[in-house]
Amino acid sequence: MTTPTPLHPDARDRLYAECARAITEAGTERESLFLARLALLLFEQVGDEARCRAALADALHALPVPSLSAV
Repeated sequence: MTTPTPLHPDARDRLYAECARAITEAGTERESLFLARLALLLFEQVGDEARCRAALADALHALPVPSLSAV
């Protein structure tokens, strides 16, 4: 198994912004469904259940509580 190449910071910023726009477009009623579907599509691209489970755990670890200042 090869280690994936990390995204360039500029690419990461562009993808973050595009993801945020897509979440907004999905709307609050479909936000969770959109994110779950996106995760499943990306899991298919990764193709390794253990790495996908590790990514889920990493994403959940130290997840910040939203604050009004972040709005």
